[in-house]
Amino acid sequence: MKLNSQRVSGKNFRDLRGRPLFRWILESLLAIDEIDEIIINTDARQMLAQKGLADGPRLRIRDRKPELCGDAISMNRILADDLEAVEAGCYVMTHTTNPMLTPRTIRAALARYRDGMARGTADSLFTVTKVQARFYRADGSAVNHDPQNLIQTQDLEPWYEENSNLFIFSRRSFAATGARIGRAPILHEMSKLEAIDIDTPEDWALAEAVAGMARRAMEAA
Repeated sequence: MKLNSQRVSGKNFRDLRGRPLFRWILESLLAIDEIDEIIINTDARQMLAQKGLADGPRLRIRDRKPELCGDAISMNRILADDLEAVEAGCYVMTHTTNPMLTPRTIRAALARYRDGMARGTADSLFTVTKVQARFYRADGSAVNHDPQNLIQTQDLEPWYEENSNLFIFSRRSFAATGARIGRAPILHEMSKLEAIDIDTPEDWALAEAVAGMARRAMEAA
């Protein structure tokens, strides 16, 4: 959880519908009993304290090393530092910028990961969004369809976009690839609205709208 953000200033601590952004994903994670401990790797301990967050029974704040701070640092380097410091049989990784990610989706992903591990068919999991659309290269040439033979987009071969919402992996799978995605990952599909990842002002506006819809639905229930 970085203190500074490039395109949406202070987004991790900015209020989204009455709650600091980091509270949304934190509350989802705390709702998962299977998660024994939540690690926040950050350079913003003081800001978190100002927002009322400190170490607790299931929450540990780790101060990010100076050499791991900055926008050009790979997340895999930060994860490697966390894995070195935190022993676990399974690691679940997400971002502050995923406010719509629900406990239901996390539980379902954990169940699929455990099943894949038990069967020996998978070593990791990451969430994706299905895309069925016509793509073009910069020169105008078609990528995944024939412009002379237009078929319905729902009949196109689906592509899957890594949506940066959730990654599940083990120490062994991370060691094999040096990354949060192993060599035999499960692709866990999510809806587009739940998979919002706030990176731009437009993403923030969309998250605000979706959060408002979710709140109205809960109030009407």
